[in-house]
Amino acid sequence: MIQRIGFIVRDFSARPLGVAQRMAMGRRVTGVMALLALSACSNAGKNEAVSSTEPDPMAAELANRAPVELPPTITSDVTMRCTDDSLVHVTFFTGDKQVLVRPAGQQMPAKLVAEKAGGPYTAEGYSLARTPPSVTLTLPGKHELSCKS
Repeated sequence: MIQRIGFIVRDFSARPLGVAQRMAMGRRVTGVMALLALSACSNAGKNEAVSSTEPDPMAAELANRAPVELPPTITSDVTMRCTDDSLVHVTFFTGDKQVLVRPAGQQMPAKLVAEKAGGPYTAEGYSLARTPPSVTLTLPGKHELSCKS
C-alpha cells in the first residue's frame, strides 16, 4: 500500500529488515570504519628498530642510586581506653619507629615517629611511650594519659 502525504511518499508494503540482515549491515559498516581508521595511520619514516640486545642507557644511573627503603607494615592495630575514659586507636608498625594515633572522634590519625627503635614517639603536640600492654599518651591540649588495651 502506497500512501502519499504532501511530498512524502511511503510504501507500507515493504517488509522491515530481519535480524540477520541488520547484523550483516553492521559488520560491513564496522569493516569500512576499521579500514578508514587504519588508512589514517602513516608509518612513513618511523621504522625504529627495537631490540633487547641494545645496552640500557640508564644502566649506570640505576646502578649508582641509593637503595629503596620499603614502607613499614602494620604489626598491630589496637583500641585503648585511657584514664579519662576516652578511646584512642593506635596502629603500630614494624621497626618500632612509627605509630599512628587517632583519638575517638577524630577522622585523621596523627603520625608519631621515634628517632630510634623503641624510643618515645613524638609529633607536634603528641607524645607516646610504650610499656606493653599499656602506653603513656600526651595529646595536644591534654595532660598525660595512661591507656590500656
